[in-house]
Amino acid sequence: MKIGVTFARLRPALWVETAELCDALGYESVWLPEHLVLPVHQSGSPYAGVDHPPVRADAPVFDVFTMLAFFAARTERIRLGTNVYNIGLRHPFVTARAVATLDMLSGGRVELGVGASWLAEEWDATGLDFATRGGRVDEALDVCKRLWTEPEIEHKGEHFAFAPVAFEPKPVQAGGPPISVGGDAQPALRRAALRGDGWIPMNTPVGGLAAARAEIAAMRSEAGRDGEFTVTVMGALSSPEDVEAYERAGVDRLVVFPWRRSDEAADGLKQFAETFLP
Repeated sequence: MKIGVTFARLRPALWVETAELCDALGYESVWLPEHLVLPVHQSGSPYAGVDHPPVRADAPVFDVFTMLAFFAARTERIRLGTNVYNIGLRHPFVTARAVATLDMLSGGRVELGVGASWLAEEWDATGLDFATRGGRVDEALDVCKRLWTEPEIEHKGEHFAFAPVAFEPKPVQAGGPPISVGGDAQPALRRAALRGDGWIPMNTPVGGLAAARAEIAAMRSEAGRDGEFTVTVMGALSSPEDVEAYERAGVDRLVVFPWRRSDEAADGLKQFAETFLP
């Protein structure tokens, strides 16, 4: 099982040095959260049973691909992920260009995690209809994949339309970087099956992961999709038995944050690596 690290609960001032440390210690990947803008008045939450938004409006927000490009320049092998990028808020030209550039600069180390979003007010702020987010995400993914693989494309869809364009350079990873879809609802599972290369559950308990993965596998089989598929879960490990439990549940990558306070991150990562990394 691959072991990644999320920086969602880490002070941004420590991100770069922690990315370097994760690379040196042998972690497989690092993952950054993403928002375009945080409205002062927010509602809802991505977590089941929680009503209060998990992020403050004045929380520092950085462009995720710029930050990951900086990580790429300071590391050698660790993969660089978004968990998750709100792809529906952008024109696919913007996403495709940023991802292709990062993949080139990093030597093919991008892991693109995307989601349909939970924060309606963020969509309101950009002038987009929150109710259309699923369709926009699907269409944006389709366009990005074509930009990354075809010499010329034109598109006439419900949300995006353009005359023939060329798009170079292509990403280093053939066909574009792996796409993992975040979310637990049926549309997210379907999107992961039909348009993704992986799934990032947020609220599905460990005991429900195997059944959900089997459901995704059935949809992929019916659609004739047989490529590699990765389930990435945020969680914790305290013993080798925990590793076995995640593996039995069908988890391919566990993303951890072995610290309580940001100033404990370095020691926590070192101790975790000594225990759980090869």
